[in-house]
Amino acid sequence: MPVTDDETIETILDSETIAVVGCSTTPGKAAHDVPKYLLEHGYDVIPVNPFAEEVFDRPAYDSLSDVPDEIDVVDVFRPSGEVPEIVTSVLERDDIDTVWLQQGITDEASGRRVESSDRQFVQDRCLKVEHRRLRTD
Repeated sequence: MPVTDDETIETILDSETIAVVGCSTTPGKAAHDVPKYLLEHGYDVIPVNPFAEEVFDRPAYDSLSDVPDEIDVVDVFRPSGEVPEIVTSVLERDDIDTVWLQQGITDEASGRRVESSDRQFVQDRCLKVEHRRLRTD
């Protein structure tokens, strides 16, 4: 079952490093504005976008396997049909605790794969919305 309880969401929000798959260079798009918000609220945001050299003055990586840093959460801004491939990349790493699919993105089968590896899976929810709802700065 995907994570839905506030207590677990709070634990996920305690994470430090968030790789954003599909991070956009275009202001005004959710895939740009949400990671920018996260960066502004103290998270170490790692852009994953094969079509960008940099996002937010940070190097952008072609894929999760190219990211040399430890990752706590993978935040996905890609179509639901791409989720299985992204999850395969997640499962090849030992450092990722949570896969978070943004609003409108779902994949039950991928969720079961993530959960069977003892990791957390969130789908169809916005990290920015949940942060604003549960945290006050």
